[in-house]
Amino acid sequence: MRSPWTIIKKPIVTERSMANQQKGVYTFVVDRSANKHEIKWAVEQAFKSNKVKVRHVRTLVVKGKAKRMKNMLLEGRRKDWKKAYVTLKEGRLDII
Repeated sequence: MRSPWTIIKKPIVTERSMANQQKGVYTFVVDRSANKHEIKWAVEQAFKSNKVKVRHVRTLVVKGKAKRMKNMLLEGRRKDWKKAYVTLKEGRLDII
């Protein structure tokens, strides 16, 4: 199995995600090829010292935005990326 930190790229820290943390929902940028079972396993392994148990995982693929470069002559796109909402049964994560 892969390392938990190759599946979980980084946490998302926004006002909305911080408000969801009060409800026990944490938001992460994850690997595009990871499925819900792998994400659940990675969160439990990465934060094993906090004794977290994951209730369920919701995922979605965020489409990359169209961007203009070189004085608006060239058009390009940012990469698509995958977001995971992880709801915990018990435990708490100290992300910040």
